[in-house]
Amino acid sequence: MSPLPAALPFWMSLCLLPLAVLGMAQGGWTIALLPISTWGLFTVLDAITGHNTANPDPRTPEDALTAYRLVTLIWPPLQFALLAAMLWHVPQAPHLATGERIALFFGMGVLSGTIGINYSHELMHQKSRLERWLADLLLASVLYSHFRSEHLRVHHIHVGTPRDPVTARYNEGFHRFFPRVLVQCPASAWRAEVAMLARKGLPAWHRSNPFWRYAGLQAAFLALALALGGLPGLGLFLVQAFTAIWQLELVNYIEHYGLTRRHLGGGRYEHVLPRHSWNADHRASNWLLINLQRHSDHHYKPDRRFPVLQTYSKSDAPQLPFGYPLMTMIAMVPPLWKRVMNRRVKDWRRQHYPDITDWHPYNKALNPVAG
Repeated sequence: MSPLPAALPFWMSLCLLPLAVLGMAQGGWTIALLPISTWGLFTVLDAITGHNTANPDPRTPEDALTAYRLVTLIWPPLQFALLAAMLWHVPQAPHLATGERIALFFGMGVLSGTIGINYSHELMHQKSRLERWLADLLLASVLYSHFRSEHLRVHHIHVGTPRDPVTARYNEGFHRFFPRVLVQCPASAWRAEVAMLARKGLPAWHRSNPFWRYAGLQAAFLALALALGGLPGLGLFLVQAFTAIWQLELVNYIEHYGLTRRHLGGGRYEHVLPRHSWNADHRASNWLLINLQRHSDHHYKPDRRFPVLQTYSKSDAPQLPFGYPLMTMIAMVPPLWKRVMNRRVKDWRRQHYPDITDWHPYNKALNPVAG
């Protein structure tokens, strides 16, 4: 099979853009099509298409991945164009009521969170200056620029330890996790960048601190929203941004819930292995999310591009029972989430760390409230 046909399923995200345009033009029930398709349709497609346990050759040369990479390069200008059109049209559209306008930007936030931030995650891990800039622009469009620093400087280094805010603690419900990370992540990202500057003998306010770039880009998007849509447009832009952030943190929550690395003493932890991230090889939702659900391999080999990420058997990595679209919906109902996931965490502990019989110190270190 040639590279283009093999890559085409990963371009399915582009099919969501016309749904946003339709909702903007027609209003009414059409506004629901975008969030329903993102969550519901791909959950159904997962049930139909099943699992994909095949692993591509991780040594595939870069030039053979062009058809895959292009979707992440094409998406940013399309998302920005859609957002600008909505900011200009929706606040003054006579056929849209206030509730419909808010719902449209909620749907836009689902799109910019599910696809936009996910693509920015892929782009920020690359060496290309263009790709990293596109990642920064996508994050600025949802006012979450610090995610790049937090993800690269904190999360990948400290995942599964008390020093990583976005490792969801065992028995920590999402509604407790979400406000916690909103407070802790910007601070941990700032400290990581300041520490890096200090190692170079530079002060925190040095121009190379990316937080100044983050602030400038976010201010530019706020100004654009105000210029295109006035105060109503600015408010709707904030609805979009908050929804996208909520979508991101829902995914962060499920990716490492309850998983911890062995403490070796002296502040040291074992190396990150596939077993420290939840894996999901559901075919359709991995098309939508460009293999983000092969998260065990992403943390094991962060420099791999999404087309060559590997999946693992349950003996090597813990498995989610469903793809991210359904798992994020379950996470919004903490009693249901704990019923589904807590026994899986306990099984994981028995499988990989049978010698640890008392998990209370780990639970307390990661989540003092849970004990």
